[in-house]
Amino acid sequence: MAAQIQASSSPSPHPPKSIKSISRSPALTSIPPAYIFPSSPPHPAADQSAPVGQIPTIDFSPLLSSSPDRRSGTVADLRAACRDWGFFVVTNHGVPDGLIAAMIEAGRKFFEMAEEEKEEYRGGEKGVLEPIRCGTSFNSSVEKVFCWKDFLKAFVHPVFHSPSKPPGFRRSSSQVLEEYSKRTREVARELLRGISESIGLEPDHIAKKLDLEQGMFQLLAANFYPPCPQPELAMGMAPHSDHCLLTLLTQNGIDGLQVQHHGNWVDVTNLSPNSFLVNVGDQLEILSNGKYKSVLHRAMVNREATRISIAMAHGPSLDSEVAPSPELLGEEEGTTQLPAYKGMKYRDYLLLQQSKQLDGKSGLDVVRA
Repeated sequence: MAAQIQASSSPSPHPPKSIKSISRSPALTSIPPAYIFPSSPPHPAADQSAPVGQIPTIDFSPLLSSSPDRRSGTVADLRAACRDWGFFVVTNHGVPDGLIAAMIEAGRKFFEMAEEEKEEYRGGEKGVLEPIRCGTSFNSSVEKVFCWKDFLKAFVHPVFHSPSKPPGFRRSSSQVLEEYSKRTREVARELLRGISESIGLEPDHIAKKLDLEQGMFQLLAANFYPPCPQPELAMGMAPHSDHCLLTLLTQNGIDGLQVQHHGNWVDVTNLSPNSFLVNVGDQLEILSNGKYKSVLHRAMVNREATRISIAMAHGPSLDSEVAPSPELLGEEEGTTQLPAYKGMKYRDYLLLQQSKQLDGKSGLDVVRA
């Protein structure tokens, strides 16, 4: 059936304020046409399932070790994971289990608020650069088919922004979002030091080149995927790569993520709520001159359960220009390594990718040399 469905050539009506309001309608037995994704063959069936044990697992603790041998082993693991998958699971990262659980619960409470309570966070003159915004789908102002998803996005570094409600989001050094942002930022910085070393650069090369010590851009993206009566026709998030350097994701124990691996769609299953699923973003692909590539991934929905994911995207300072690192160019193994990408300010890349429909890795096409 889905193979015969075509997207309209004209924009669909603007969606309601939340997919939550649609999903909880007592009369809902099928999804509105504007939420039906054209696909052939039907997209939700992954080619294979990848239990987390199949996806590379990185033990974070050796990166903090004083033992060079322990650290070098993890650096080698990072090299293989970034090269072969672009996704990996991080364990023993030091972020308290209770803080992760509290962050997921804070996200749930935000989405459960009445629609009028969220009104102040919708839209705004700055568009995708609005420090706090919520909405539905991905970019409903330009989409023809809408995603089965509500979202909350907040810039949390270098300047911390937070919704004032529900109480778990209020700005205070003791509050959940600020502490969670700080702890995940520390994990991302250390992972980037290991990744920098894994690609043949000095550990602090990426941090210094892209002003990560003071200017690292950190974005909270909380996502709410409620039950869907026809999950085989809908999609929580269309295939895309992330605009940043690294994304750290956790979820509420409900599966739904699929990643592309060697051309096949793979279900990510059994992700522990106390681990992070980390993926390479577009900026790391650019800086590494394609040695490490960002990976397409998408979110599926189901009939029974609400999936909540908390993604923390970590990027360069907004004013940093990202281009292939000169240290990775030149002669290598008898061949000349030329720049595969043109430089672009991260702010401009963020606007480029977030201001249009999701379309795979189309953002990178703009900067290919």
